[in-house]
Amino acid sequence: MARGPKKHMKRLNAPKHWMLDKLSGRYAPKPSAGPHKTRECLPLLVFLRNRLKYALTGDEVKRIVKRRLIKVDGKPRTDPTYPAGFMDVISIEKTGENFRLLYDVKGRFTVHRISAEEAKYKLGRVRRVQLGPKGIPYCVTHDGRTIRYPDPLVKVNDTIKIDLTTGKMTDFIKFDTGNEAMVVGGRNLGRVGIITHRERHHGSFDIVHVKDSQGHTFATRLSNIFLIGKGSKKSMVSLPRQKGVRLSIAEERDRRLEAKER
Repeated sequence: MARGPKKHMKRLNAPKHWMLDKLSGRYAPKPSAGPHKTRECLPLLVFLRNRLKYALTGDEVKRIVKRRLIKVDGKPRTDPTYPAGFMDVISIEKTGENFRLLYDVKGRFTVHRISAEEAKYKLGRVRRVQLGPKGIPYCVTHDGRTIRYPDPLVKVNDTIKIDLTTGKMTDFIKFDTGNEAMVVGGRNLGRVGIITHRERHHGSFDIVHVKDSQGHTFATRLSNIFLIGKGSKKSMVSLPRQKGVRLSIAEERDRRLEAKER
């Protein structure tokens, strides 16, 4: 057996939401170690080549990123396999474009363009709140950021708003019923709705019930909930085209037929 971490990824073993075809190669870009997990990220190479079509080959992507043209959360990234993930802001100054990585209702990262004003901040889900050396309080977010001296009201599962230029916390959303949330894991990945109820199960997983704007209700684990707004209709980030509302197969078919008739 070889020693150490694996350096390659077969194309068939790549996450399905990258949407790589089977026949155009044997391997897929293996994401580098970084703030997001391998199965929950989108390498810059896949984003630039397969999504935006700004490059035809991986070699062209390497030439683009080595010129420091691509910024993730305001910092130039020169690694073609850098793992960008949920809520990350990808900026291309040469074209004046900004993107935020969000899930669509089918659980795939969507190319969601945002304004320059919205690209100045991102949201982070609080994973830990602890005291560090010399009694300094800090919190750790879902993307590996450590924020020192957070607001004393911030607890685990809350969401904080981070200014990307300073790295400081500017606002936060408490985990509470009536707030808007996006599901970031499980079978309801990408759906958006209002938290209606939280079931506590000691020794097991807490279950959260969510109701979307069409009145459909669904439930998921607490760890899959990412708050994006205070109250209903007050999301801090703009949402992709379907606004996090999943349609049934029959409703999708009717929409397609209506679009054809137009």
